[in-house]
Amino acid sequence: MKLLPLLLLALAGPALADSAQPPAPYAYRQLEDARQEARARALMEELRCLVCQGQSIADSDAELAGDMRHLVRTRIKAGESPSQVRDWLVQRYGSWVSYAPVLGPETLLLYAAPLLLLLGGGLLAARRLQRRRG
Repeated sequence: MKLLPLLLLALAGPALADSAQPPAPYAYRQLEDARQEARARALMEELRCLVCQGQSIADSDAELAGDMRHLVRTRIKAGESPSQVRDWLVQRYGSWVSYAPVLGPETLLLYAAPLLLLLGGGLLAARRLQRRRG
């Protein structure tokens, strides 16, 4: 009986996760300038939703994704380039926010891992072939 209130409290957490605030103005509204909107939209496709993790902020309905869409559109409207906006977001949230992280000390393993795995697999295959022949 003592576990029931704890279980109900744990299940109520996700239901209370979203705020009651209205969405940011540019979360669901496009920019008036079609060229600016196209640049903002292209950038939003390259940015990962920090809540959903598997979706871009352009596709996500999470509240944080809406705030990030608003931020991207506002900064593009103010004259910033998409790369400046991306750099600011990476500085704020880390390189994980971008689907195309820049090469740096923290992302070196990300870029090197496929090559290392391929090299390791090739060496393993070569060793097995040598054993069969010898």
